Amino acid sequence: MQPLNIFWFRRDLRLNDNCGLYKALKESEPVLAVFIFDTNILSQLEDKNDGRVDFIHSSVSQLKTELEKRGSSLLIEVGKPQEVYQKLFDEYNIKAIYTNHDYEPYAQKRDDEIKALAQNKGAQFFTFKDQVIFEKDEVLKPNGEPYTVYTPYMKMWKQKLTEKGTKSFDTTPLLNNFFNAQPFALPTIEDIGFEKTGVTIPPTNASIDLLENYKQTRDYPATKGTSKLSVHLRFGTISIRQLVKKALEASDTFLNELIWREFYMMILWHFPHVIDGAFKPQYNHIQWRNNEQEFKAWCEGKTGIPIVDAGMRELNKTGYMHNRVRMIVASFLTKNLLIDWRWGEAYFAKKLLDFELASNNGGWQWAAGTGCDAAPYFRVFNPTLQTQKFDPEGKYIKKWVPELNSLEYPQPIVDLSSSRKRALQVYKEALSDEGVHA
Repeated sequence: MQPLNIFWFRRDLRLNDNCGLYKALKESEPVLAVFIFDTNILSQLEDKNDGRVDFIHSSVSQLKTELEKRGSSLLIEVGKPQEVYQKLFDEYNIKAIYTNHDYEPYAQKRDDEIKALAQNKGAQFFTFKDQVIFEKDEVLKPNGEPYTVYTPYMKMWKQKLTEKGTKSFDTTPLLNNFFNAQPFALPTIEDIGFEKTGVTIPPTNASIDLLENYKQTRDYPATKGTSKLSVHLRFGTISIRQLVKKALEASDTFLNELIWREFYMMILWHFPHVIDGAFKPQYNHIQWRNNEQEFKAWCEGKTGIPIVDAGMRELNKTGYMHNRVRMIVASFLTKNLLIDWRWGEAYFAKKLLDFELASNNGGWQWAAGTGCDAAPYFRVFNPTLQTQKFDPEGKYIKKWVPELNSLEYPQPIVDLSSSRKRALQVYKEALSDEGVHA
């Protein structure tokens, strides 16, 4: 049986500038491309009308078409990776499995298991850095410790980028090195147990013009002023190296957003306790109110606070929420309603097309004041002032809350001023109980 290598697509659903794929194609053995709809992950998704699964399915289908133009195909399996690879080792003479790093806890455990299985079968398992520019211990303080504040991390990140540059991986001359295969079957989205959502995915070609104006336009939710590339970064349908190059040409502000993403990934890597608890453990003592009716109103966009309701309705309808509005709704939930940030984090994890564990966790802890941010806990966004500043004509709100100013629209479920004072008191008590002076 002909020996071959496998390239396992995961969060890197593209042929161009893909590090692990480049490494696999450079070897002398032909490469069999594989994608697994991982039922360990899919079984945890309650909503079978999930836009992310739809997005992955259409991206995988596109990859398969591209490979078939080259006389190969993409083998798409549905199941637990361990069981899928057992079967593949029975069917093929696999010399090595190539893939790209994933940093989330489940992914690391899964990869350890597949590596052990491969070694047991006499094969090798190689994994490469692809979804970030710098990872793990690559950007550290001069004393060798990880950064816990963004700004000094960002400065060191930029210094390292200047030293190392961004090397791309041109797979174009190597694309004939795939395994010659008849087209494999493509399971339908219904075969996987999900439904078509008709989700609208923004194109990957964020124009340089948009990025050049990003600093001026990014805070206004009624304006098309953000790149909407986060979903492509999440699933690797665009290369981070390509995006950084664009940002270097066009927008330092946009580059800083890309660095925030890597900062939170680095935090997750070095401080995995953030998954279940506050980055600063003393903040685990906050006495959350956790009123379920108020949480339901927040989820449904029926709080009576227009900008909050607009954001939540945008999220529920589209799987997307403008970044400025994400901060407003998160601050409202954690401070004005005193609901545990983990409730909000879990709701976003269910609904966001661009959900990424590290960024979602980092953003929620930032809003709640429990994270690795230098700002004190008494930063509370005022939704009214935020609206005056960033949606002055009410265009965004009117789009998502058409019944505003009618009897149908609910009264505010909380008074902004007194709930702010209440939050400051509760935080202060939690921290003074610990002997912490914030």
